[in-house]
Amino acid sequence: MSSAGAAASRPAISGSGWVSGWGQGLSQIFFQSNIYTALLILAAFAVADWRMALLVLTGCAGNTVGGRLLGAEASSVTSGLQGFCGALAGAATFSAVGGQWQAYPIALVGGLLCAPVTWLVVTLFTKTPLKIYALPSTTAPFCIVATGILLSTQALHVSAAPSSTIDSEPLAFARSLLTNVSEVVLVNNVWSGALILLGLFVASWKVGLAGLLGSVVGSLCALALGESLTETANGLAGYSGVLTAIALAVVFLRSSTLSWILAVVGTAVTAVVTLLMHELSGPTYTWPYILTTWVFLVIAHYIPAAKRP
Repeated sequence: MSSAGAAASRPAISGSGWVSGWGQGLSQIFFQSNIYTALLILAAFAVADWRMALLVLTGCAGNTVGGRLLGAEASSVTSGLQGFCGALAGAATFSAVGGQWQAYPIALVGGLLCAPVTWLVVTLFTKTPLKIYALPSTTAPFCIVATGILLSTQALHVSAAPSSTIDSEPLAFARSLLTNVSEVVLVNNVWSGALILLGLFVASWKVGLAGLLGSVVGSLCALALGESLTETANGLAGYSGVLTAIALAVVFLRSSTLSWILAVVGTAVTAVVTLLMHELSGPTYTWPYILTTWVFLVIAHYIPAAKRP
């Protein structure tokens, strides 16, 4: 069948379907297809800065349209699976260049670019010997595109707001429980973290519990590894652990005693990978979560009791 014929045979997506996919692209950052979770995440961005929220929606829209143009199934679009990397690219754009007008076309293009990068990563995992492990592309396309945005927009970069210095270990730990969650989306704000965590519990108590577990374990490991109290308090040392815990406990492995054990161990490993990447001084984004989760899913492939959903 020709590409034109294949495109014509795909079922059309209704206007409400596009809106649903656009919105749920935000909830898919945390592996959920839930419009209420998405709205709480959008509110978390708005609490941090309304311009960031607009850039996130812009990047998500670009990714959603780009994914469909590259042949994504209608269900993949309407569930938000074609938008979450673009949403994160929009957040990364704000982190790099702030809310100046140039940020909006950058976020849109970044979102569009996430689609072909996702296609390449998916091809790597489905058309090579790696296909036996059924590895997800997850947020790797975002990391690749965000790095490109960071390196190509240096003339537009803005200085990050100074972080409050924290010199109390209990205070650093307590604050990190929420900032670990918010820093997944590049936000350093306890209220944003609270809104996102609430959204995770709205989606599923297991997802919320896994996210909280990842935050706790991630912070404890960061403190044990000697990460600075300020960095820990601001969520920069523990945010990847939040994603690792959710991914291994309830998303990419069937929820069981073993999956939760692997989630705890994986979160600890993620903390080590985070520390190593910090020492390299390059853009970290969610690479510690991605690399750890891929390795653990390969290991789980050889453990009979570790079932995939």
